[in-house]
Amino acid sequence: MPAIHLHKISTRAPKGLNKDQTKEKTAKLLEELDELQNLLYAQSKYSILVVIQGMDASGKDGTIRAVFGKLNPQGVMVRSFKAPTAEELSHDFLWRIHEHAPAKGMIQVFNRSHYEDILVTRVHKWCNDKLAKERMKAINDFEDLLTRHNATHILKFYLHMSPEEQQIRLKERLRDPRKQWKYNENDMEEAKIWKLYMMMYEDCFQYCNKQPWQIIPSDQHWYKEYLIASALHKLLKGLNMQYPGLKK
Repeated sequence: MPAIHLHKISTRAPKGLNKDQTKEKTAKLLEELDELQNLLYAQSKYSILVVIQGMDASGKDGTIRAVFGKLNPQGVMVRSFKAPTAEELSHDFLWRIHEHAPAKGMIQVFNRSHYEDILVTRVHKWCNDKLAKERMKAINDFEDLLTRHNATHILKFYLHMSPEEQQIRLKERLRDPRKQWKYNENDMEEAKIWKLYMMMYEDCFQYCNKQPWQIIPSDQHWYKEYLIASALHKLLKGLNMQYPGLKK
């Protein structure tokens, strides 16, 4: 796979793309996704793992609410991975991840994921390059295990936001009472090492690509939501699922 250079990829929708028309397309996709998810759940032959990564304020929570929040909550589970607990640190780094892998018929969304263990850990020197490469191999093997032995289909999204847009959103968290609970003083410090994070992400895309990454321009929420809804729709539609009929 050719190397990905994030600074060469736009963070915005193509010029001339109509916002209102795109939002209408997204609404139509979400209507169809409701039925496709019902098929997935009823057939219980496949499972879907959706990995959402991105810098602070890239819109991970909003994306989950806008796209997956429209689906039947019986068939969707969301797991947010924050700093590991003492118990989690006493196991291998994938231990806390594996128990949340999706069962057949389910869509599991990871809000941040196992990739944090080769991103933030490398940026802050908690994980050296040698260990990171070992973890990358383990991640590839883990995802291969899910796809081969649990009929899991994996969608991996990186929400690609510009540093300028991040600053706007972080400062908005200070002003907007509805968003102040999200504010974390550390976010501003992390933003100062943006370029280092981009390097680690590019390394991640290069070496953990057996299940391909999709780079999602995310400066505009309406475009980001359209792209993710489209990718999920395309995947589910391509499974050619059928209702199982009466049980014998």
